[in-house]
Amino acid sequence: MARIYPFRALRYDTQKVQMEDVVTQPYDKITPEMQQAYYDRSKYNLIRVILGKKEPGDTDAFAPIPGETPQTVYTRAAESLASWRKKNILREEAEPALYGYSQTYTVPGTQEVRERRGFIALGQLYDYADQVVYRHEQTFPKHKSDRLALFKATRAYCEQIYMLYSDPAFTAERLIFDAGKPADLEITDEYDVIHKVWKLTDPTLINLITTAMQDKKLIIADGHHRYETSVAYMHERAAELGVKASTAADEESPSERADEPHTRALVPPFPEAAMMMTFVNMDAPGITILPTHRVVFGLENFSTEAFLTAAEEFFDILPLVEPNTEELVATPGVAFIAATRDGNHMLTAKPEAIRAALKAMHPEISDRQASLDVVQLHNIVLEHLLHLSHQSIAELKNIRYIRSAEEAVEQVHSGKADVAFLIKPVTLDQLRDISLANDVMPQKSTDFYPKLLSGLAIYALD
Repeated sequence: MARIYPFRALRYDTQKVQMEDVVTQPYDKITPEMQQAYYDRSKYNLIRVILGKKEPGDTDAFAPIPGETPQTVYTRAAESLASWRKKNILREEAEPALYGYSQTYTVPGTQEVRERRGFIALGQLYDYADQVVYRHEQTFPKHKSDRLALFKATRAYCEQIYMLYSDPAFTAERLIFDAGKPADLEITDEYDVIHKVWKLTDPTLINLITTAMQDKKLIIADGHHRYETSVAYMHERAAELGVKASTAADEESPSERADEPHTRALVPPFPEAAMMMTFVNMDAPGITILPTHRVVFGLENFSTEAFLTAAEEFFDILPLVEPNTEELVATPGVAFIAATRDGNHMLTAKPEAIRAALKAMHPEISDRQASLDVVQLHNIVLEHLLHLSHQSIAELKNIRYIRSAEEAVEQVHSGKADVAFLIKPVTLDQLRDISLANDVMPQKSTDFYPKLLSGLAIYALD
């Protein structure tokens, strides 16, 4: 059962700040240059909370000295948040609400304009074993420890995670958007994406949406690290409270007593049992998944000729004049482009050879996983042909993940990398099938565009 809750969000007071000056992209998409730009834009920019700068003299956040008052990016984040609330830069809404949310954007590399629609709410947290929330990617342990430290310090969720669900009837979209009500907030971000927000407080509408979501399975599109961190935080808090986190959401709550048979609990069983999410219907138009290319560096004695010779066992190899991603997308079957300083080559998989190799090397990989371009790239090319260990890939020792094909190729030609692998985007059908089968893809297999803005709403636990 997917439980969805309205909440009294903390929101920026638009009489005191310009919203474009205080919102950000998600923390894991912020480069050092973007971080500085956000710092310069406003002293109330959310960057100071979600991704603050380290300062000289900071103590170790994960191993503080006993008796010493810690000073870290996390303590400063909590101080900033508390100060902004005290100054009413951030105000708590007077009543619980859901928030309609639309993003109008141009698909990168094209002239096509799309609109993605969804809504922001609190979503109950579940272990993956409960088979309510499903993942599609592996995660990095380091990122989770960072987010947990931030959550504990701030006691707030400042960013939404992006959840997919299926509803061919478009129930939420019709309830939220068909009325034609003008948006309460409109922002254009640095990528020229237009973000609109509608505050929804009508109890009947909220009940219809939350009820319609009860039977949905949820798939994490973006935010695996934050979700898994939040689940760990939920369990930690549940132990302190003496409740079972896995069943707390389904136990009878005060608003579901026998004398109130027609109402549902509209608050989580305890604050840490839910987090802020944006829910998007995967049956609706407007969803875009971009590829995330792989750039490999630091290889000893890398030779294009030796690599291609080894790759011939598993791939048909075609020289290319240019690393043309349109040609890649038009190539049937599993394929990717290898760009080196010596030239560009299309690698098209030999299915039988790949299947046999994966069965021998990784019998735990399902046939569904084995059919994916990104799985074949990681397991056959990166691990088997280039001899990168699974751990070194997970720890980013020899690999970078880059959205722009041009940037990936430029890193090779500038000497910053040995080889770039340009890949096709994962399809929505592939993602759904992998997730609901409890399989996973390698990390950074998908890049949903555009990102959800951080700072539109905040869920404060206290």
